[in-house]
Amino acid sequence: MQPIYIILLIFGYFSVLILISYFTGKSANNSTFFKANNASPWYLVAFGMIGASLSGVTFISVPGWVEAQSMSYMQMVLGYIVGYAVIGLALLPLYYRLNLTSIYTYLQGRFGEYSYKTGASFFLLSRTIGASFRLFLVANVLQIILFDAYGIPFWVTVCITILLIWIYTFKGGIKTIVWTDTLQTLFMLIAVGVCIYTISDELNISNIFSYVCESEYSKIFFFEDIKAGNFFWKQFLAGTFIAIVMTGLDQDMMQKNLTCRNLKDAQKNMFWFTIVLVIVNFFFLALGILLTDYAQKNGFDTHKDQLFPMIATNGTLGFSIAVFFILGLIAAAYSSADSALTSLTTSFSIDILQIDKKKNESDQEKIRKQIHVLFSLVLVATILIFKYFIADESVIAKIFTFANYTYGPLLGLYAFGLFTKFEVKDKMVPLICILSPILTYFTNLFFLETFGFDFGFALLIINGLFTFIGLRIFKKSPF
Repeated sequence: MQPIYIILLIFGYFSVLILISYFTGKSANNSTFFKANNASPWYLVAFGMIGASLSGVTFISVPGWVEAQSMSYMQMVLGYIVGYAVIGLALLPLYYRLNLTSIYTYLQGRFGEYSYKTGASFFLLSRTIGASFRLFLVANVLQIILFDAYGIPFWVTVCITILLIWIYTFKGGIKTIVWTDTLQTLFMLIAVGVCIYTISDELNISNIFSYVCESEYSKIFFFEDIKAGNFFWKQFLAGTFIAIVMTGLDQDMMQKNLTCRNLKDAQKNMFWFTIVLVIVNFFFLALGILLTDYAQKNGFDTHKDQLFPMIATNGTLGFSIAVFFILGLIAAAYSSADSALTSLTTSFSIDILQIDKKKNESDQEKIRKQIHVLFSLVLVATILIFKYFIADESVIAKIFTFANYTYGPLLGLYAFGLFTKFEVKDKMVPLICILSPILTYFTNLFFLETFGFDFGFALLIINGLFTFIGLRIFKKSPF
């Protein structure tokens, strides 16, 4: 695909997003930026959250996982169902009852100021790293297929990427994102559908479902080796808790839910979002089977994260596939990155600087805009650092591995707050939350070297448990 066509595609795509931001950002203020004036239709939020949950990482990495892991990722996806049920039935009622803008404000009322700042700080760290990983992957692909042809260095690619996000989010914030994410999710799903159809046609497949079921890569459930990272109960339970922490305890994802008109709408959003997300993940894995078979039959020596981009853009499947791949990749990446930038701005503004306590609304808005620029620069810097430290492991695995360590303390804090009636020694909470990931790391290392036992994604549960135990040790009397 000629670079000039990619440039025109990107230009047209972002022209549409900026047009949306123009209409949604009219008369916008901090309430619009943070909560969309609590006027978002639930069905738009539900549909848009699909793209934000999947991201450019899923778009590329999940299909590339199939060759080595078959369809074992569905074990985790099934665990998501339980996690989303907990969010809809337990967390959303709590957030709406407290009328929260930042979900970490709950920790302030439950435990105190140190706990509040600690929870928010772990989110800021987690989301900054996670969003940067996702954008790094997309920037790398764009660099290879577009910017290298013009001799543009990687750092310029990254700056352009973040600048485009900032342009269409700086005014309307979450209100703009609810609408742009809906459009981006639609583009992403169309891209996946077109790719599945085209490759199926190339492989002369008459029944895609039968083909996938009969494939050597179609195995979903793994009960054989309890020590393996893909053992069913490890992945299922990990999926449950990952859904709880990376959606229910994540300001990025919950900020969209909190823009719904009321709790009932937010719960409907979560219900339909769960159903669609499971189906979409299955189709991504089915696409992975098709891509793997196509690569083997046509002599492509490409694997993991390079599998989908290489096949889609080399020209053998036609110009339209390359167009839809680029469109889907950009849509998937930006649907998560734009909301990440907005949620980071929200959390730092509300949780760390507490600008909502300032009486002058113009001062609040001025500070919020400065923080928005600041986090844009932070994302640029973090992505450039990753350029030199990313290994050959699939990027999605790195994100979830990192999440095990950074979201674990949040899991422990909320579990202790919701399921016990103890107060804690608030000043000890930061230390507990720092030590828990360290203990988790060395526990996993010990079990691997001593017993050959891999906790896999279940490290999140271990981390949360260490935090819970630490809070229990440093408890105060019940209230």
